[in-house]
Amino acid sequence: MAETHPAVVNFSSAPGSVELRSIAAPTIGPDDVLLEVAYVGVCGSDLHQWHGSHSWPVNYPVVLGHEFSGRVARVGANVRGFKPSDRVVSETAAVINPDSPLSRRGLYNLDPGRKGFGYGVNGAMTRFVSTPARCLHHIPDSLSLRDAALTEPCCVAYNAAIKQANIEPGDRVAVLGPGPIGILCAALAKLRGADVTLIGLAADRIRLDVARNAYGVATIEGDASSLSAQGDGLGVDVVIDAAGASAALKVALGLVRPAGTIVKVGWGPQPLNFSLDPLVQKNVTLQGSFSHNWPVWEKVIHLLATRRLVLDDVIGGVWPLTDWRTAFEEMQSGRVTKAVVRPDTQLD
Repeated sequence: MAETHPAVVNFSSAPGSVELRSIAAPTIGPDDVLLEVAYVGVCGSDLHQWHGSHSWPVNYPVVLGHEFSGRVARVGANVRGFKPSDRVVSETAAVINPDSPLSRRGLYNLDPGRKGFGYGVNGAMTRFVSTPARCLHHIPDSLSLRDAALTEPCCVAYNAAIKQANIEPGDRVAVLGPGPIGILCAALAKLRGADVTLIGLAADRIRLDVARNAYGVATIEGDASSLSAQGDGLGVDVVIDAAGASAALKVALGLVRPAGTIVKVGWGPQPLNFSLDPLVQKNVTLQGSFSHNWPVWEKVIHLLATRRLVLDDVIGGVWPLTDWRTAFEEMQSGRVTKAVVRPDTQLD
């Protein structure tokens, strides 16, 4: 009988449909790697699937977890450049069409056929996960496996704050939403040389404190209209909407200056129910930001390895995989910014 391991499985779209199940280690194809998982970050999307409040298709039942690091356990026959025991981190685009026009441009993250770990195929909240070798990146010895597991959300933030927002030194930047992505966007905008303010609610006080203390960004609880009156009174250069609620876009339109930029990285399925005329009147650029690709991962790994981007205060705790519910609840409550789970292995 095949050996089985515990896995955090999302088994239907009904709220609360996540439980610990036993599964066998996956088989791998010739272009794949069997990865023994070290750490897995809990993402807001995992929480949404747990509550049945997500807005993307899911292939049930599916193992959750798309932010993960580990060591190579076995490689497929065609795999070159990786060997057992290598320390690696994996991108999230588990399935892509390599011949699509977007993939050929290196924008496989935007390939319409893309399927990611944790919703399209089994993710990493278990002991072993199968991943295409093309998704893997070596991680240097100076980067811990724990921190490497959070490369993915850092890449989401890097794509939004650096690649899409095109922030310049001296820009005034407002970030809406102090979730993990919002905090990391603020941190990266600060690294870029911007004057950054992170905006949240009173309920976000713990995470706002993390951002202020860890990264030196200014914070506001509640009404942020005073930002528009600062400087020349025309508004901020860039607004990054990481709030995850459609209504935040209305706030962004009020804060941004004429000819400024809004980057929307937070998901919000709610209808807008307000006019977009200010977008036209102000001649504002509204830019979406989704996922990431190979060069973003390489840059973020370097930032983490050299500790120019430090995650010590963002990671609120590490829980064993069997205690996944506590990790989810701690993150859901806002008591921790980022929860991490790990299988019952010692891979550091």
